[in-house]
Amino acid sequence: MRALLDIVLLVLQLGIWVLIAQAILSWLIAFNVVNMRNQFVSGLWNVLHQVTEPFCRPIRNLLPRMSGLDLSPLILILIIIFLERVIIYYVYPAVI
Repeated sequence: MRALLDIVLLVLQLGIWVLIAQAILSWLIAFNVVNMRNQFVSGLWNVLHQVTEPFCRPIRNLLPRMSGLDLSPLILILIIIFLERVIIYYVYPAVI
């Protein structure tokens, strides 16, 4: 059972890194550091957007509009960290 919890924790960590990568890439695109006409950048953006959007959209719908500032990835990262802490401190020690 602990192996399953380790896999869940690993997936949660991977989710955090994907959200960070998506946020950084969105900044690079917004400030014209990378070009969306580049096939690699466009493909990477599409993959990251498709992976993160189903989780960020409900949070984005709950938040008020903030003039182009999207805080949903940050809130999602905080939720993931909270879930990790709950698993580490409460669930993991109770599992044999």
